[in-house]
Amino acid sequence: MEEIVVKLKEQIIKTLNLEDIKVEDIDTDASLFIEGLGLDSIDALELNVLMEKEYNIKIKTGEEGKKILHSVRTMAERILEERNK
Repeated sequence: MEEIVVKLKEQIIKTLNLEDIKVEDIDTDASLFIEGLGLDSIDALELNVLMEKEYNIKIKTGEEGKKILHSVRTMAERILEERNK
């Protein structure tokens, strides 16, 4: 799990061009939106594309997106879930 978490953090930084943020600055359990990293709906779309391209995970609804993209941990859990099918 830790390996996926670190990789996801690196991918988030690269995908969203978060140049001033380091892997260790991202709290694994903090919300990525609003109080956490303060991401917005455009960032959510980019994370959605990341999940689909890199992990073949399609987020079909807004509700599903809110659950999966809530934090780095929820994203990693979904990736592990998909790998274990």
